[in-house]
Order: sequence, then C-alpha cells, then structure tokens
Amino acid sequence: MQPDFDKMDGLIPAIVQDSSTHRVLMLGYMNEEAYRHTLDSGNVTFYSRSRQTLWTKGETSGHLLRLKETRVDCDLDALLVLVEPVGPGVCHEGYESCFYRTLKSGEWVIEEAAAFEKESVYGVRA
Repeated sequence: MQPDFDKMDGLIPAIVQDSSTHRVLMLGYMNEEAYRHTLDSGNVTFYSRSRQTLWTKGETSGHLLRLKETRVDCDLDALLVLVEPVGPGVCHEGYESCFYRTLKSGEWVIEEAAAFEKESVYGVRA
C-alpha cells in the first residue's frame, strides 16, 4: 500500500505537524520523488508548484524538518508528516508555524510573536 500520486496530477498534500507539540506547522505538496527523497534522507522534501522542482525544507534557512513518522489518509491521497523541527520556525515570514493568523470578527489577526527575523535568514527574498 502506497500513497496514490495519480489522483491529483502527481501531487498530494502533506500536512506537517510537530511530533512533540502536535502543532500544525505548514502544508506542502509532494510528488512521488519528493516522498521518496523524504523517506531516504530523513529531511522533509516537497515539490514546488511555482518552481516545478524539489526543495528540502531548510535548505536556505537551516530550519530543517526531520522526519519522525508518516501517515496516509484513508483514500491514500494525503499525508500527515510528523517532524522534529530544527530551528525557531518553519514559516518564511518568520513564525514558528505558517498558521499564525486567526480570523476574529471578520479580520485576520496575528496571534503570536515572530520566532525569527526573516530578513536575517532570507534577506530581501522572503
């Protein structure tokens, strides 16, 4: 039994969750090559839809996601990737999680302090 990469044009969503806190950190997409690279290397790798290439989370920032466990949903077309994050955050905006905004009274509100200064990690690119 393997994830079904054929259902959605070769890509499946990969929900990334901290294995110790259970906080959802980000959502990425994997093709079969990214999935295999993740399993082989132990560092989470995604497929960039905009650049159409593989990228390992942390290759620029050093904020790696070390694979602890992988789960697949009942339809075999979505992954839950449990990780040990290396570094203060995974979000390119400088937060621990990409899900740092909460909808309150119809407005998106930033609910936490930044975990790192994105300019010092990514420069002007982020």
